[in-house]
Amino acid sequence: MKPIENIMRAAPVIPVLVINDIADAKPMAEDLVAKGYPVLEVTLRTDCALAAIREMKQVEGAIVGAGTVLNPAMLDIAILEGAEFIVSPGLTEPLGRAAIERDIPFLPGVANSGDIMRGLDLGFTHFKFFPAMASGGIPALKSLTGPFGQCKFCPTGGITEATASDWRALDSVLCVGGSWVAG
Repeated sequence: MKPIENIMRAAPVIPVLVINDIADAKPMAEDLVAKGYPVLEVTLRTDCALAAIREMKQVEGAIVGAGTVLNPAMLDIAILEGAEFIVSPGLTEPLGRAAIERDIPFLPGVANSGDIMRGLDLGFTHFKFFPAMASGGIPALKSLTGPFGQCKFCPTGGITEATASDWRALDSVLCVGGSWVAG
């Protein structure tokens, strides 16, 4: 099993976290891990996001990654700060190659067949389906799994607590990402 698959299988839901106050980071991680959500995606959208990764990594059992990674420079900074995996909203060849070269578990975002084919060309088979609802929801992902049956997904973007189980019922879905978990 690939390292990213191990991470995806570690919990049915990956909380997608926007940390605005560093004081919230460690207590939030402790709470989420205690509730059975050990895989934490800290989005790099705030000034304290990198510090939050460092704080959350101190929590026993937490697997902390960086999300909203847009380019190789951001990937390198996230790794330097201790990110254990990387999530991006899309996939470019430079970012994909950087993740491969750094040997870090990587979950690139895809929204259509061209994105998936680009990922497959780079050797990826595990993807973040994003934005899931805006990209056609469950019917779209079901359609994509026909020609791309070897791929596994973590749908994110518009997934709610009420719809998460519908997504997780799909054979191609290993987990879902959601912000409601920490809300």
